[in-house]
Formats: sequence, structure tokens, C-alpha cells
Amino acid sequence: MIAVRDCLSVAQPAAGGAAVSSRPNGTLLNGAEVTRLRILSYNVQTGMRTRHFGDYLIRGWQHLVPHPDRPRNIERVADLLSEFDLVGLQEVDAGSLRSGFVNQTQFMSERAGFPYWHDQTNRRIGRFARHSNGLLSRFRPLRVSEHELPGMIPGRGALHICLGGPGEELHVLLMHLSLGQRTRMRQLDYVAGLVRELPHVVVMGDLNCRTDSRELRHLLDTTSLREPVSDLFTYPSWSPRRNIDHILVSDTLAVRRSEVVDYPVSDHLPIMMEVELPRSLVLVP
Repeated sequence: MIAVRDCLSVAQPAAGGAAVSSRPNGTLLNGAEVTRLRILSYNVQTGMRTRHFGDYLIRGWQHLVPHPDRPRNIERVADLLSEFDLVGLQEVDAGSLRSGFVNQTQFMSERAGFPYWHDQTNRRIGRFARHSNGLLSRFRPLRVSEHELPGMIPGRGALHICLGGPGEELHVLLMHLSLGQRTRMRQLDYVAGLVRELPHVVVMGDLNCRTDSRELRHLLDTTSLREPVSDLFTYPSWSPRRNIDHILVSDTLAVRRSEVVDYPVSDHLPIMMEVELPRSLVLVP
């Protein structure tokens, strides 16, 4: 199932948010030519702070009801996001009881000074929770698509935005995959079908599998996607030893930097990548 929208929501910068300069020719930010794109992917666990596995049991109630630490943690995440050009967020709340009916993607986009944002709600639990993915961009998207990923239990999706101008486009897919390997194989096979013929692609998110897993190897082997650094451990944030968060890029994008960011607000650590854009690829404000 695919829902297509023409553009992202436009955010009004909030007080205290980072100022974003316009790019009148699609290549300028703060007067400097943009040749590199700074990307971040972060599973923020709706602003819940987890310090050890016991917190999953002790703090489990926070998945459905508000907690005073949640807004402060989301503000901390937003302060980190202000350093990037394109951000993919997993486990954000789209405005329910547990978040104080605040759309967390919108809030963070405004605080961090992003002019464009979009969220994809994949699972609703009444008024208590709205499980979502969120994308923040400093560039105007040409198109936005929401894909429902295959699975026995509904509630997993991929958010797809297309950036660029006349001639060439950058396709960005954000997702949070299922826990079961068989389901992940189906989901990544679906994603492979979406990106196989596209020249410039970024796929990111909490994929819930390692680089050497059968399902992720299938995606890399059947597309032009690659992961330049495969031992970036992001989970659990207090003692990282699993690389289940990923940023994958097509071989047309030159990667200049890729690393885990030491910012343990969630049970995951964020992962960042800096890519060099082809000269023919112009991102439009």
C-alpha cells in the first residue's frame, strides 16, 4: 500500500531553534556551496531514557502514559539534530497521551530549525500512543510516499522522500523493521524492489538486524546499496555491541565520514554519515 503526497509539512522555526539560511540556487547554505550532506538516523524511543535492560520492565508503563522527563529528552534530541541536513527518526510519537499530545517530529523540526518535516504513523493504540517514523529536511522534497511494509502483524512502514531538481533526484527511505527474521526478509525484498533502478539512494533506520544477516546481505547483493562501515555498534546505548541501526547509500554517493554519535538519550545511539553529492545533483530549498 502506497500513499503519495506532494510535499512535506512546512515548519515554522521555534524560539531558540537553529536559524537556517536560504539556498536561492539550491546549493548555498550560510553563503557556502553545499557539496556534502550530513545525515543522521536515530531511534529516539519517544523520549524515554533507558540505562539498562531492567528499565524495559520498570519503565514499561511510559510507553502509554506521560512522564516529565520525556519533553526534556526530546528537547535534547532536537539540539543534536540542528547539526544535520537530513534526519530520520524512529519511534517518535505523532501526538497522543504519552507525548502530551505533542507531535514529536514537528516539535523537533521547529526547535532544530528544519523547514520541512513529515511523519508516518504506522500503529495507533487509541489515544495512548501513535507509533511513527519522522523525516526532517533542510531541502524541499519533490514527492513523499508512505509504504506499508509486508508482515503478519501490520504496523511497519517505510517513508520515502525524493529530493533534487530537474535532471537528477536523491531518494531517501526511512524505516523501522520487524523483530522476526522471516518478516524482515520480506520487508527488505520489498525495499529492494523500490530502489533497484534508482541512481542516488539513501536507506536508513532501525533495521533490527546486523550487516552480516541474511536479509541485509540480500538487500545489498541485489541493489547498488552499500554500507561503507559495517561495525558501528548502536545498541544498547549503555553498552553498544549490536549494529542494528544503519545508513546505506548507493555507489553514486561518496561517503566521507560515518560513525556512531555518543548521545545516549534513548536505548539506541544515533548513527551519522557525511556524503559528497554528485555535481549534477542539486538540492532545492
